[in-house]
Amino acid sequence: MKKFRMPTAYTILFLLLILVAIATWIIPAGRYDHTDLGAPIAGTYHAVEPDPQGPGDVVLAAFEGFYGAVDVAVFILMVGGFLGVMLETGAIGAGITNIIRRLHGREKWMIPILMLAFSLGGTSFGMWEETMAFYPLLIPVFMAAGYDAVTGVAVVLLGSGAGVLGSTVNPFATGIASGFAGVSLGDGLALRLILYVVFTAASIWYVMAYAARVKADPSRSVVAGIENRFSHPPQGEPPALTGRRKAALAIFALVFLIMVYAVIPFDEMGVPLPALGWWFPVLSGLFLIGGVVIGLVCGLSEVKTAESFVAGAADLLGVAFIIGVSRGITVLMQDAAVTDTVLHWGERALEGRGSWVFILLVYLLYLPLSVLIPSSSGLATLSIPLLSPLGSFAGVSGSLIVTAFQSASALVNLITPTAAVLMGALALGRVPYDRWWKFIWKLLLIFLVLTAAFLALSAIL
Repeated sequence: MKKFRMPTAYTILFLLLILVAIATWIIPAGRYDHTDLGAPIAGTYHAVEPDPQGPGDVVLAAFEGFYGAVDVAVFILMVGGFLGVMLETGAIGAGITNIIRRLHGREKWMIPILMLAFSLGGTSFGMWEETMAFYPLLIPVFMAAGYDAVTGVAVVLLGSGAGVLGSTVNPFATGIASGFAGVSLGDGLALRLILYVVFTAASIWYVMAYAARVKADPSRSVVAGIENRFSHPPQGEPPALTGRRKAALAIFALVFLIMVYAVIPFDEMGVPLPALGWWFPVLSGLFLIGGVVIGLVCGLSEVKTAESFVAGAADLLGVAFIIGVSRGITVLMQDAAVTDTVLHWGERALEGRGSWVFILLVYLLYLPLSVLIPSSSGLATLSIPLLSPLGSFAGVSGSLIVTAFQSASALVNLITPTAAVLMGALALGRVPYDRWWKFIWKLLLIFLVLTAAFLALSAIL
């Protein structure tokens, strides 16, 4: 008998599309009336004409999801092109060799330093999609240091993920949800700050412990035996860190620093710094220009620069497809008008509950909702206007409902195949989905128990 082999991310996503399409034949169609801001109005749910999705809709949903994610997909391709030029110059190889040589015996400290940096981005401005640019940069660094691809993926994903789990002033999740709940961003800040510290510390400990095991015994890696494009170091002498390559690395770092600064909403956070408000189209242009400038600085010909850019973009084309197809699940549910029905069931299940029971049920409700609606801002818009009024009858503050929402949404996005960032990160690291499950399930259980305990205790107090 042949040993079972986990299907690719593409197959998993299409299977989920089929399952959701089947569910649209079972779940009744219905809608809420909505405000001008798109928020559903409690008590207005009503049945509508059913529109179950068929085989043709499944195929089209994948394309419509890709159209909806085209800005992210193009950004990924531009990052790939940018990295392609960098690899052609030899600057990345020379830089990695220099880093490993300087950190000899102390490579493990890269893990807490980088995870803390990513977590600060996650808790402050919801750094999530933006992390896609860092995976192809950091995975080879960690593999060259004697770790595995999972370590590189986890440093970025769990670093930013822990920050989003404990979002303190994140305007895209906490800010939007607080607005719909009728509370200020500062309400509930103390609890969210505690969650941030606890989750970040737990994530760093978990990744460092795993990385230490892998370095001591590579056979203990959850991806042991799986080929990776970074698995085999280049043969021969490493490239020298020349003046031109140093300049290329400086431009390389500058591009990433500009990206991080440009997406932080300083105005919404009350920070007295000019907010650029860039998003994926402008960021795509940033990486395109960065690639061209690096090619000029390193003396690459026009033909070689163009060829390297196109080849780098082609390397990440599969990731761009995954990000687009993962959006198709939301498209199917919206077209079939079953999203509001699921919310209505949750609304009915929560009525008349005590405070701590209510908040735990809210948290548990958000877990499946986050699978179906992986966008935190979209989920906040759809659900908070319905659940916040119910919370007032149960004696639960709007800020606590916001915390339950953001914690559940961020937790699910670390594991659900409907999360475009997760599936893209695993594709970049060549990490099969089932191996990621094997790596992370214990940490998810810790997060789940801790969050439930903090929420229940806050509701009682």
